[in-house]
Amino acid sequence: MVVSFTGQLDAYSEKQFSTFINDVLSSNQYSVVFDLSNIDFIDSSGLGAMVQAAKKCNDAKRSFSVVGNPRVIQTIKLVRLEEFLHLSLDLKTALSKLSS
Repeated sequence: MVVSFTGQLDAYSEKQFSTFINDVLSSNQYSVVFDLSNIDFIDSSGLGAMVQAAKKCNDAKRSFSVVGNPRVIQTIKLVRLEEFLHLSLDLKTALSKLSS
């Protein structure tokens, strides 16, 4: 399953993002790709929400990956979360990781 987001993932949108992610994750057991390639901005609150989503996936033993644009990827790498978030450079790569 691919879940795509647009806009900003920051302190103002984090609660709505987290509520949506919790609903999606509780409604099924599919592997999931969080597609952040259309996110314009991500801050520490957004990164925290992504960490919480990753923890939920890990706890449920659910495969997941995160895809981002150069700005999002740079931010994730800056705080050294690329391995924890299973960061992929593009959607095709993320999907192939999940299928293997």
